[in-house]
Amino acid sequence: MDSEKLERIRGGAGFIAALDQSGGSTPQALRLYGISEDSYSSPAEMFDLVHRMRARIITSPAFDGERILGSILFEDTMDREIDGRPTGEYLWEVKGIVPFLKIDKGLAAQTHGAQVMKPIPELDALLTRAVGRRMFGTKMRSVIKAPGGGLDAVVAQQFTIARQILRFGLVPIVEPEVDIHSPDKAGAENQLRTAIREELDGLGEDQPVILKLTLPERDDHYREFVDHPRVVRVLALSGGYSRAEANTRLARNPGMIASFSRALTEGLTAGQSDAEFDAALDGAIASIVAASRT
Repeated sequence: MDSEKLERIRGGAGFIAALDQSGGSTPQALRLYGISEDSYSSPAEMFDLVHRMRARIITSPAFDGERILGSILFEDTMDREIDGRPTGEYLWEVKGIVPFLKIDKGLAAQTHGAQVMKPIPELDALLTRAVGRRMFGTKMRSVIKAPGGGLDAVVAQQFTIARQILRFGLVPIVEPEVDIHSPDKAGAENQLRTAIREELDGLGEDQPVILKLTLPERDDHYREFVDHPRVVRVLALSGGYSRAEANTRLARNPGMIASFSRALTEGLTAGQSDAEFDAALDGAIASIVAASRT
């Protein structure tokens, strides 16, 4: 575990950028960026286009290590280069930004009000590659729609895999997302807090994790995790909220910092000039940093 990167994430000011749209969400990300599905005819062309979009974001002067603590990458992005360097190396050596890898393979069908992750085949091999590609940590996402047994299954799976990740010297981002449209979002968040607390209390001193959670209905709902000795940082996901709404909610939760995806790239388009693109990205980053500073 890289102590320099660990202390940067633990104590640095700023937020973590989520640039990890995978195969299923990439078409939507490209559409929002102004590239329609008839612009490419194969998955390879689609991933080429999204890598160009990500490279444009990462190489922008607005995307700087003074405000961006880390960046979460899709596996395809990790395996590519930016300006002749592997993406993880470029992020850390050029920008001073800590790289993470999204490792999940999507969601299973909903059961008992939640979606656990699909199996992750050959995870040990992927984690070995992540270490070789200079990733500091990983991220994996599940989705909770309602309180109940499915929620407990999500948390149990997340922490079981987190322990596997920790054995490779990587720091896992645990992301049990509560759907912002849940009919009982507050109830799910109450149950989730209890379930996470029990898992955290079972971790050893050498098993740090990062939590990535939906912005809660009750302000400061996750304060105890901000102060928990096993938690490096508590991140907030935007979850479909607009940037303005996500920032407003985040500012009401001291100690949480952003890890936004759609809310970060909102307003960026392929047709913008470099000056327009950089200005739009700079404005987005500045607003998210301000909300993360509380």
